[in-house]
Amino acid sequence: MKATIAVLPGDGIGPEVVSHATRLLSVIADRYGHEFQFREGMIGGIAIDETGDPLPPETVAICEAADAVLLGAVGGPKWSDPTASVQPERGLLGLRQHFGLFANLRPVKTYPALLEHAPLRPDLLQDVDILFVRELVSGIYFGERKEQADGDDSYDTMSYSRGEVEQVTNVAFRAAQGRRKKLCSVDKANVLASMRLWRRTVVEVHEEYDDVELEHLLVDAATMHLLTRPGSFDVIVAGNMFGDILSDEASVLAGSLGMLPSASLRSDQFGLYEPVHGTAPDIAGQNKANPIGMFLSAAMLLRYSLRLEREAAAIESAIDAVLDEGLRTADIAGSGENAVSTDDFAAAVIAKL
Repeated sequence: MKATIAVLPGDGIGPEVVSHATRLLSVIADRYGHEFQFREGMIGGIAIDETGDPLPPETVAICEAADAVLLGAVGGPKWSDPTASVQPERGLLGLRQHFGLFANLRPVKTYPALLEHAPLRPDLLQDVDILFVRELVSGIYFGERKEQADGDDSYDTMSYSRGEVEQVTNVAFRAAQGRRKKLCSVDKANVLASMRLWRRTVVEVHEEYDDVELEHLLVDAATMHLLTRPGSFDVIVAGNMFGDILSDEASVLAGSLGMLPSASLRSDQFGLYEPVHGTAPDIAGQNKANPIGMFLSAAMLLRYSLRLEREAAAIESAIDAVLDEGLRTADIAGSGENAVSTDDFAAAVIAKL
């Protein structure tokens, strides 16, 4: 297979983990007889510094010509002024909106070798394997807003249409059909009108998937059940803001935010792949970042955009093997003698391939 992959390193630890991910994908290409071409572009804070735009037209063009996009992370203290006219995060939101990446998939699973490092009791974490399906281009992050730097009145609007809920819910139901056939829909239907529409639509779509068990949870109850009965969940579908918060909360189940990947998809095979973690400016450039979230994002790119299941599974198996051997980056092991560097962990995973 020949494929073009747009590479957007971004800010903070983004360039560090992305460089290892492209090396990993190159090894996969060599081993399985593929040809991957990488084309790099700027996004986020570095793009603001260089061009004044967090998502330059040149970057959009690179992504439009690619089969998939691999992204590191955007933002950092340098660009954290909330009153600034341009902000790094707007580059990421713009990318999602431009390409219509309406479904964000965030898998969260526990690793037996890491149960001792998680903040919850090990007995609560047995066999946890959750797929979050987050609506990504609507809701409160994209609704009508009023923002006044020095005023006393601002607002953000949560808005959903039936069609927007239907398309992401269909993705979630299909995913559940291929897993344990359980779907939990999270909303706030007892308070918000947009969430009452959400629940009604999910119920209607469920009629087409009668082999899937459907559960409804209010978002405040969901935050509690994620920590008290995480093993009971299979697929969770939620709106943009609730999905964002809940999937980040679930990172504690895996032991670290650095463990989690994500895929942002549209209706065809095109997708944007990025780790859930941020730019981690406190460790940027120190060779301490955990590359697992980035590596698993690369595996999702192979699985969803390039339809290379065997190659994706090879990356996941290599990560499992390295963790079973006891290697840990500092976010998991702490900063003691047992922690290995980003370079060493990445090299160990690549060696397994």
